[in-house]
Amino acid sequence: MPQDRSPRSSSRALISQGLLLIVTTLLVTLGSLLITSPAAGQGAADEPALETPASEDVKPGIDAQASFHVIGAVPQGGLRDNISLGGGVQGFIGGWLGQGPLMLGLDVAFLGYGRTTDEVPFSSTVGPRVPVEVSTSNNVLETHLSARLQRRDGRFRPYAEGLVGFKYLFTRTRIGDDDFGDDFGDDFGDEVASSTNYDDFALSGGAGAGVDVRVFRREKPAKTVQAVSLRLGVQYLLGTEAEYLAEGELTDENGDGRLDEDELDVRRSRTTFLQPQVGVTLQLGGTD
Repeated sequence: MPQDRSPRSSSRALISQGLLLIVTTLLVTLGSLLITSPAAGQGAADEPALETPASEDVKPGIDAQASFHVIGAVPQGGLRDNISLGGGVQGFIGGWLGQGPLMLGLDVAFLGYGRTTDEVPFSSTVGPRVPVEVSTSNNVLETHLSARLQRRDGRFRPYAEGLVGFKYLFTRTRIGDDDFGDDFGDDFGDEVASSTNYDDFALSGGAGAGVDVRVFRREKPAKTVQAVSLRLGVQYLLGTEAEYLAEGELTDENGDGRLDEDELDVRRSRTTFLQPQVGVTLQLGGTD
């Protein structure tokens, strides 16, 4: 009897677990919305009025929210064979439609899956007297439209969402003055020049789920931030096939002064990521 599981079987198991988590959270969210919906016209049960019985006339409406996350990027399927774990940042802004739980928004993420840095002479004539840093980074820009189900009130607000958009995969090389890089890191040096070495697009779509846990709420009406929550979530974003560079330093092997196609480690696969999220959500007051 076979004892070992193939990499493909392990990948399918991980995908199944991610989808199960999203579906479970979706069911919990729908249940939460159904339970709280009948009481929507009577006020929030978990926040009784302290000053006047008609507290809903005093409280500002919450019409929109914005969030900022730190995210991980776990490659799935064929992508998992070509790149390692990545990570980055993500932002979301959206607004509710009418008085229901449906929110439409824009989700943008920037993540990296590899970076190399070298110190080289500025030119052959100057030699090592003027060193510069050459950094090559492998990146993915994700832009998605989101349709989300989430109630506006409550200390715990689970949500589920569907997303559709695209991924832009690109490898970029940057030449910078390392005078500041030695003290503050590569990103603070002056950029001398940069170039995109390779790029491609992929259509993208998937689902996400999570929960906002409120840690602060403003009691007085104001057209500003009304509440602050901690966000825990996860997204599973399928991607169509695309070409991209594997991690590693780019080398002009034949010395002709340019990077030829056969000198680039180009990979091709579907571009699917499982993306855990940790961040902060800001609920915004109405603009009426």
